[in-house]
Amino acid sequence: MTSVAKRIEAVRARIEAARLQAQLPQAVVALLAVSKTFGPEDVCAAIATGQQDFGENYVQEGVAKKQAVMQALKARTATASAALPGSGFLPLPPAAQGPRWHFIGPLQSNKTREVAEHFDWVHTIDRVKIAQRLADQRPANLDPLQVCIQVNIDREPTKSGLDPDAVVPTSLAVASIAADTGRIRLRGLMTIPSPAVQPDQQRAAFGRLRGLLKKVNEALQTQAVKNTPLLDTLSMGMSDDLESAIAESDPGLTTWVRVGSAIFGSRARPAA
Repeated sequence: MTSVAKRIEAVRARIEAARLQAQLPQAVVALLAVSKTFGPEDVCAAIATGQQDFGENYVQEGVAKKQAVMQALKARTATASAALPGSGFLPLPPAAQGPRWHFIGPLQSNKTREVAEHFDWVHTIDRVKIAQRLADQRPANLDPLQVCIQVNIDREPTKSGLDPDAVVPTSLAVASIAADTGRIRLRGLMTIPSPAVQPDQQRAAFGRLRGLLKKVNEALQTQAVKNTPLLDTLSMGMSDDLESAIAESDPGLTTWVRVGSAIFGSRARPAA
């Protein structure tokens, strides 16, 4: 078993323990492996365990990595096809043949086309303009791009995301774009709270995000935005606080926990 496989097994054990503690259905919690700065070989090692969803913060790195991973999967599939029966070659799990790619970093207008063309999810919508560009640039042959609105839940001046007071009107505007174009779908809210050591402080921030999602859904029902399903996704919790995020999850929603270092190890710091 590779080191990535061992770590991902440990993370899944943490998720399962937290899910059971919160008495949540199994489908409520989904693991997003944050692979930024790690190479295609690390992603392939995670895929070999059945992991299907990967998060990238940087557009060019993410697009290049996706292409490299797909080439590696094709090569491995060809090797599997050529392998003799009884050779002991183990192909990748069927569910992992086409990994899903999530963009989870700040998104500038000049990068929206690449994201619209290469990613399956975007978790960091913070302006209506970005949502409109993604919708306009999403290729018609691809499924709608799944999007979440990023919320600066603790109103930190140096952090990306919407002020909580702006979330409902922005969500309504993005939902209207989704309904008009059919090229994006608004799925939920994402946040990165301020660091907190105490679990009750961590849970408080995640609870506020869950409350905001409820307000957005109430507004969607009141405004009756055409052809708009209710939000069903919370993107919250990372390596150090995923248990608190799961504790504040809702049995009727999906919570993406975004885990990087606990799966792939510590990231190299840039040279001074």
